[in-house]
Amino acid sequence: MQISAGKLRGLRRLSDPQGRFKMVAVDQRPPMLKAIGEKIAPRQVGYEDVAPVKAMLARSLTPMGSAVLIDPDYGFSLAAGSIPADRGLLITLEDFRFEDTPGGRKTRLPEGWDVGKIKRMGADGVKLLLWYRPDCSPDVVAHQQALVRSVGDACARYDIAFLLELLVYPFQGAANHTTDYIENKEKYPELVLQSLRDFADPSYGVDIYKLESPVSADSLPNPDENTEEVRKAQEWFNKIGDIIDRPWVMLSAGAGMEQFRRVLAFAYRAGANGYLAGRAIWWTAFGSYPDIAAMERGLQEESARYMDEINRLTDQLAPPWDQAPAMAKGVELQNAGHSFPSLYAGFGSQAA
Repeated sequence: MQISAGKLRGLRRLSDPQGRFKMVAVDQRPPMLKAIGEKIAPRQVGYEDVAPVKAMLARSLTPMGSAVLIDPDYGFSLAAGSIPADRGLLITLEDFRFEDTPGGRKTRLPEGWDVGKIKRMGADGVKLLLWYRPDCSPDVVAHQQALVRSVGDACARYDIAFLLELLVYPFQGAANHTTDYIENKEKYPELVLQSLRDFADPSYGVDIYKLESPVSADSLPNPDENTEEVRKAQEWFNKIGDIIDRPWVMLSAGAGMEQFRRVLAFAYRAGANGYLAGRAIWWTAFGSYPDIAAMERGLQEESARYMDEINRLTDQLAPPWDQAPAMAKGVELQNAGHSFPSLYAGFGSQAA
């Protein structure tokens, strides 16, 4: 596989020294705005309420992971000084305010915000969350696919890693319709898999896929048991590895700690290379807001214990990203239209 020097370095920066992704997400905006707003009502929630919390999350949790994902509007400016220089940095590209139409959701980018600015910030990667269903109206599908392609082209132009996050959602008018950033518990596994198929082509320029569980996290059995239910659940996860040949990680979508641990176990056995998760790690501690001292204790105790647990699980079960099928055959560095064999090919990942 050919990969540019910048993208290769981005993948190395975002993973640990062994090539596994242990990335903490603190870019959540709607869930955090809603939760803080409920605590401080009737006063309206603002930057001064959210930014310090995000800085605390980044300061407390990033050192235990390989990288942090943070947003540019509420998070990065205050948290920048709290992010260790030896950890990777992912920056959010999409606007959290999407267009919800009868035919499906259209993701958009904030005005004046683009891949070039993220590159100039010194980030190692760009994250785009895409609300997607293959059964949307043709104009919505075309809009979403064109957006991904344009971001992929921009990431190639600026030589920065591109992480695509795909989320299935309920249509307007459905009994379970919500605009909250939570897992659609009534999703069909085939919708998740077909969404991935639609963006598996290398022409989209995706370097890492951030994926949800193909089945509801709450319904997953204990992966350590030897039952038919476990085997059927594993089959759904295995299909992900049959669809894409590039690195992929799992998202938590608001799942609880035990539920997300089960998601990771199934995913790692199917070839996932790590996680990019937020609320499964820090939501319990966040519930103590506005008691900042209690939040910090929760992060230092329960959140830290949980990260240690899933990090050990990642080390035990997840293959390094350079063992993804497209990578395992060897990497060729791409340079100004020419390629040459990389000294890196065939060796394990090394953190920058």
